[in-house]
Amino acid sequence: MQPRSKGTGSWSSLTPCWKPWISRFNHKMPRVSLLMINTILVVAWIVIATIIFGLAAVFTGFFSKTGNIPHLVAVLWARTILFVSRVKVKTQGVHRLDPEKSYIFMANHLSNFDIPALFVGLPVQFRWLAKAELFKIPIFGQGMKGCGYISIDRSNRESAFGSLREAANKIQSGVSVMIFPEGTRSHDGKLLPFKKGGFVLAQNAGVPIVPVTIKGSGVVMSRNEMRIKAGEIHIEILPEIDTLAFADQNKDVLMEAVRCQLEAALKDSEGVTL
Repeated sequence: MQPRSKGTGSWSSLTPCWKPWISRFNHKMPRVSLLMINTILVVAWIVIATIIFGLAAVFTGFFSKTGNIPHLVAVLWARTILFVSRVKVKTQGVHRLDPEKSYIFMANHLSNFDIPALFVGLPVQFRWLAKAELFKIPIFGQGMKGCGYISIDRSNRESAFGSLREAANKIQSGVSVMIFPEGTRSHDGKLLPFKKGGFVLAQNAGVPIVPVTIKGSGVVMSRNEMRIKAGEIHIEILPEIDTLAFADQNKDVLMEAVRCQLEAALKDSEGVTL
């Protein structure tokens, strides 16, 4: 019986074919796996934190007529999520805010992480004007109601105007409101067309609009991928826009003024990944 030549008919003969694939697998798979494990752990904590803090917001809402205490609960919710996600928030322009004034904040929208970032990045009380679908999420929706946030149903014109009147009343009582004027997240960081509701509200309430830019949240979690990465989110509070100066003008003129200020600030950050 002839001895089998070295490598003939054995797994070693396949090494040249498999080696490149194995090398790529070994280099890429661990990093992908760690990222996915991190995402799963963060999402698990978001669910747990939403249940805990959502119930706390509902409970404290019974004892807080102003909604200030539930809002602080929401800030704690946001801080825990950012801590677990290893995301830092840096804010510029806080000096532009007068704690004695009410504002309508309008921010660009890149990611689900915009919400906790704004809770932590803006050192003032505010109430969200948010789409009605969010209020239907179990516990999360009840928590939003407990915080005094305002639901707006864009599919129902009469209901939407009722929500805007409610928001105007809150603002005139001394509470600021936060709005994403685009109404949804941007895929590429460019501003989407604005919804008109927030600008109708601004003119009716007669309070300043404060544009706010968010940068970096699209890297932490993009709309196109279910992956959460550690990183930094940068928030800049821009100079306020006096809505009274637009009282005799069409709301489209006010809308364009806000859009121009946001676009200019975002353009100044070219080279910074949104």
